Formats: sequence, C-alpha cells, structure tokens
Amino acid sequence: MQSSVRTEFHRLPKRGSHDPATIHAILDAGFLAHVGFVVEGQPFVIPTLFGREGDSLYLHGSAASRMLHQLEGGAPACVNVTLVDGLVLARSAFHHSMNYRSVMAFGTARIIEDPERKTRALRVISEHVIAGRWEAVRAPYEKELKATAVLEFTIEEASAKVRTGGPLDDEEDYALPVWAGVLPLRLTTGAPVPDARLAAGAEPPEHVLQYRSASEPRP
Repeated sequence: MQSSVRTEFHRLPKRGSHDPATIHAILDAGFLAHVGFVVEGQPFVIPTLFGREGDSLYLHGSAASRMLHQLEGGAPACVNVTLVDGLVLARSAFHHSMNYRSVMAFGTARIIEDPERKTRALRVISEHVIAGRWEAVRAPYEKELKATAVLEFTIEEASAKVRTGGPLDDEEDYALPVWAGVLPLRLTTGAPVPDARLAAGAEPPEHVLQYRSASEPRP
C-alpha cells in the first residue's frame, strides 16, 4: 500500500494516517462503502457492502450492475468507508464537529470468474457483514453465481483520518453558560423480526441474537 499526492493530508494532518493497521481496523469495523467512479465524464457514487482480505476489498452485485461493469476492466475507482462515533457539540455554532473514523482508498478492480474464488469472496463479504451467517444458509446455486458479479478491488494507496475528543472552542467562549461536550453515537440492533413465511420451529440463531461484525471477537 503506497501513498502519493492523492492521499496527502492538506487540512488537519495530525488526524491523518497511512498506517496499514489503522486503515485495516477501520475497514474491518464497517461494512458499507461508497464507491466513486466516472462513466463518460459523469461521476457516480454508489453505496455497497464489502468484505476485506489483506489489501483487497471484495464487491458484489448483479451481473448487470453499471458500477461493476464499469470497474471490472480495471477502471480507476475511489472507495470510502466512514464510521461516525459522536456529535461534538461546542459553545459556538462554528466549532461543532463530529468524532469519526474514515478511510479513502484508491485502486482498480478485476472481475473474479473462477467459481471457487467467487464463492470464497462472497463468503468473505457475508462473514464481514454478519459473522456466522454463511454456515447457516444454503450455498449459492451455479445459476445464482452466474447472475452475480464479484470484483476484487486492489487497494493501491489509502489514507485514514480520525477525530476523537471534545469540542475546541475559542478561549473567550469557555465562560458561556452553554452545555458543550460529545454525544456518542453507535450502531445497534433491535429485536429480530421474523419473515412472514418462516418455517415452523425456526428460531433466531445465536449469530443473529448476538450480532457482531467480523472485526469483533466472538464469545
């Protein structure tokens, strides 16, 4: 993983990092990426689920997907993953902010044609989103694999940015009688909602009741 002018930090460089471990940790903590690419001069940004393996991200979708069709030949792309950890409430409107972790990665993608590699990549995506799910469900049929495009996006260079801590107000504002601090935010699950056609006796499995992403340790 390299760095160039594309991943230089121009504003607040102290929050930035090119450390692979930091980048991987943020990618592993999220599962929704926004993929940017250009088609005939028109920029597009598409949200998509992903899975990570080393310096590769696996993306998937319909074989008719415009995004996957555009990227499969190695067109340059940008992938962003952002996690919001809290709203930073300052004493002035100007200094409000948020605590976050984000990664911006540049690279190219190649389509995975081999059925075994494609199935393995789909398993990586599934386990990244909800660990334990792949083993609990039916494996894809051959026709389903043919209807699904899977890309391996190779990260050529990437950068991370992280903000933590409380508000940074102007010195004269600290005496204002205004509450300031951080309102933490986190993604949580609700009670599982059964499908209307659920088979009799099928109960929510442990990996659903005790949901955790692939980045979190299992009990």
